Amino acid sequence: MLDSTKNAFSTSNAFGVSGRRRRGAGSPARSAWGGTARRAGRRAVARRAGTLLTVALSLVLATTGCTRYDTTAPSAARAAADPDHPAPLGAVDCRKAKCIALTFDAGPSANSPRLLDILKEKHVHATFFLLGKKHIARYPDLVKRMAAEGHEVASHTWDHRILTRIRPDEVRAELTRPDTAIEKLTGRKPTLMRPPQGRTNKTVNDICRQLGLAEVLWSVTAKDYLTTDSDLIRKRVLDQAGRDGIILLHDIYRGTVPAVPGIIDALKARGYVFVTVPQLLAPGDAEPGTVYKP
Repeated sequence: MLDSTKNAFSTSNAFGVSGRRRRGAGSPARSAWGGTARRAGRRAVARRAGTLLTVALSLVLATTGCTRYDTTAPSAARAAADPDHPAPLGAVDCRKAKCIALTFDAGPSANSPRLLDILKEKHVHATFFLLGKKHIARYPDLVKRMAAEGHEVASHTWDHRILTRIRPDEVRAELTRPDTAIEKLTGRKPTLMRPPQGRTNKTVNDICRQLGLAEVLWSVTAKDYLTTDSDLIRKRVLDQAGRDGIILLHDIYRGTVPAVPGIIDALKARGYVFVTVPQLLAPGDAEPGTVYKP
């Protein structure tokens, strides 16, 4: 005990008030103390770096929804079609044509009537992944109009809850409520859904399979939730577009709908044909529990 006290006292008195080392203090003491301090400092830096890396990875996972699951490309769905029971091709055979699907999330909204007018003028059918709360319930006539004008009406859940974060019974409720509302308005139960933020996992896949729903992700996003610049939205879509692509847009944002005519005209000029997601998969069917992504 006395030795420990003496060593501590000697070390503390080797410094002046300013913290500088006093002249005459022995170099061995300085070397031992300094080495210990440096090692402790390096360990602290390493701990902070590890913490920052963990936080960064958590943010990446939170923003990208990185969860392991299998996906099926539209071309693979077409190739796997049952030759004895093919899905209807409609006016376009995407095995031969350069197809692309235009999809809109989180509506209907006050912007949807203008969007539907544009799609009608351009002779384009889209796929709408609709939200229940404050959307389907608020704009029932727009849901009916979407279906009546030949668009595919699908689900984007009821409350936009992240499905991978909630209990299985809550996932089921998030999916059944909008489907019931859409079927009541259109006479047809949806066969497609899009998970909020694209986050899904095996539990969500299994519940979708039980409910008769296929999951649809995307290959093109303009991140229109971050900008109101319609020209930028158009450019981002055109830069990413490719055959069998699925374009993700949101008609709830004011910069999006004004960008749509330019997107349609430019892609048509490149030889693309706009189709709904079921048409993109035909003659394959959208299999429940399968996640489709170009």
